Amino acid sequence: MTSFAPDSIVLNRKLPLWYQVSQSLRASILGRSPQDPLRLPTEEQLAGHYGVSVLTMRQALKELEDEGLITRHRRRGTFIEPHARRGSPVRLLGSVDAIVAQQSGMTTELLDHGTAPVPAELAEFFPDLTEVATYHRLRSDEKTGEPTNHARNHVRPELAARMDLDDLVRWPMTKVLRDVVGADISRITDTVEARLADPETAKLLQVPLLSPILHYTGITYDAGGRPLDVAVIQYRGDRFSFTVTLDAT
Repeated sequence: MTSFAPDSIVLNRKLPLWYQVSQSLRASILGRSPQDPLRLPTEEQLAGHYGVSVLTMRQALKELEDEGLITRHRRRGTFIEPHARRGSPVRLLGSVDAIVAQQSGMTTELLDHGTAPVPAELAEFFPDLTEVATYHRLRSDEKTGEPTNHARNHVRPELAARMDLDDLVRWPMTKVLRDVVGADISRITDTVEARLADPETAKLLQVPLLSPILHYTGITYDAGGRPLDVAVIQYRGDRFSFTVTLDAT
């Protein structure tokens, strides 16, 4: 029986390996095509694929099993759960692959795109530019069709020129920048705050006007410290929570 083939990952030895592996595998699972196999490779094969121990791999798989993304059957193997609910809490632990994973697994509609003047509130991130490429997308739960968040990305024009719009519907912006455009992403800075839904957000997310939402701003930097993309995302407050884990060692 053919097994599902997960993406590869370059591990950061400063972060827990099981967490990085689980988030990378999560992104692969949520971003899979409908025709992809549901059966995962064996623990030993996955451990070899990621370059980790079997014990680490088991811990990563348990994380996904607890989330309901996979089911494990003795002697039969491990299988992707095709009907798992995708609106899980966003958990951030410092890995770019974690960002990719949390943005994956939803139906995405590109509402509009084009070039616009740099917004005044973002001018500090693009001091050398007068215009940026903009992309406005709406994400919905694959199973229920319920809108979950809408995102506006502000991207440097030279990077946008190398993007395919089909990729932006299929994948998160972070994955497109890193894996398609080849941008050298060094870090992403996240800010989350509570706000009330304005008329546009209330309409897009199908929530009452002035209902609570999570307002997220993510700034993606290259190795030289230059911002490549500023994402502003409005999440439904009844569908998302954010958990940040800090390692004291």
